[in-house]
Amino acid sequence: MFENLTDKFDRAFKVLKGHGQITEINVAETLKEVRRALLDADVNFKTAKDFTNTVKEKAIGQNVLTTISPGQLLTKICHEELTNLMGGEQEDVNYKGSPGIILMSGLQGSGKTTFSGKLANWLKNKQRKNPLLVACDVYRPAAIDQLHVLGEQLGVEVYSNREEKNPVKIAEAAIVYAKSNGFNVVIIDTAGRLAIDTQMMDEIAAVKKAINPTETLFVVDSMTGQDAVNTAKAFDEKIDFNGVVLTKLDGDTRGGAALSIKTVVNKPIKFVGTGEKMDALDVFYPKRMADRILGMGDVVSLVEKAQEQFDEKEAKKLQKKIAQNKFDFDDFYAQLQQIKKMGNVKDLMGMIPGVGKAMKDVDIDDDAFKGIEAIIQSMTAKERAEPSLLNGSRKNRIAKGSGSSIQDVNKLIKQFSETKKVMHLMSNKKNMANMMRQMKGMRGGGLPGM
Repeated sequence: MFENLTDKFDRAFKVLKGHGQITEINVAETLKEVRRALLDADVNFKTAKDFTNTVKEKAIGQNVLTTISPGQLLTKICHEELTNLMGGEQEDVNYKGSPGIILMSGLQGSGKTTFSGKLANWLKNKQRKNPLLVACDVYRPAAIDQLHVLGEQLGVEVYSNREEKNPVKIAEAAIVYAKSNGFNVVIIDTAGRLAIDTQMMDEIAAVKKAINPTETLFVVDSMTGQDAVNTAKAFDEKIDFNGVVLTKLDGDTRGGAALSIKTVVNKPIKFVGTGEKMDALDVFYPKRMADRILGMGDVVSLVEKAQEQFDEKEAKKLQKKIAQNKFDFDDFYAQLQQIKKMGNVKDLMGMIPGVGKAMKDVDIDDDAFKGIEAIIQSMTAKERAEPSLLNGSRKNRIAKGSGSSIQDVNKLIKQFSETKKVMHLMSNKKNMANMMRQMKGMRGGGLPGM
């Protein structure tokens, strides 16, 4: 996500490295690189020009404090302006009503039907709502089938009528059905359109007029860059949508749509799709996205993802086992499963400040834990509970059973033992305080080799 843009911003700020102050000459050189980075990311030309002009005005003449460098100061200003460029504050989707009605619009192939499923899943699991999915694509039978498959997978009911060819009538009947059957949010998936198709655009405008939705969302493929922004403008002029959804942000996207759309259309981005799975949906926070673009990580989102998988009762049991130095391979395996539920491992690591840049050339497979899991699953229940039992013959059996080498088994056992020691040490407040004192006493204030 925005990997190339992050690299280019990083290179641009290096122009200021070694300078004691920000001058018109050195800031002009840096912002020339910033503008080029934005244009390469397929950001609207006027947007890129206005952005760099604003940054320049704010930067020139500012005194650089002794505690920060000119590069850090310009990074701060760029961060503020990137946040403003993408909308400033996060804006909620309006699903309140009796029922709340969310109308989907978008181009063919933008991921609209998939997003409808993701939104239903988000409303059901995170907002504790009872959503109804409605199939209003009367032109593509596969879209109705796709929505039914998604609904079955998510445990969400889908309303459809294959005999009716008028999407307005289907939508109106679905809302009546929702009111009489206790559904509090209705998600209406419409046919994909081409911006130039007047008949199709008139049709969705008629659906909107008939049902008066609480929220109209425009779903767009972020990989289409500047074309996405132009299409959004055409749609907005016709149906006046409330917000934008950027799908496929995990693909080879340059980021131009995310950075341009708010300025050009003056409508906020409300959600971003970050993968194919039904839980790969994030609420859009401009500040957090600016953090990621500038390589600052996104700790808040990482913590939120962790909290979603957090079980307080289980955590207390685990804490007690760690304090008693009884943490075993079963606990270790359970923790791996929780991490996997949080999402793509490389994306999660990229949320840690500084790690994203270090990991950019490292290919981490979604099945990164498969080898570790196989080794643990090849152990007996007694071996998982008492790792000290793992002698040479047992390790050989585990290696054969998991399809790995004896070196892999030894490496995992060593890593597990070291992790267990550190966790036990950190569970004791007195030990933790001693560690902190030792770290402060070391030259440079950090652990060697870190």
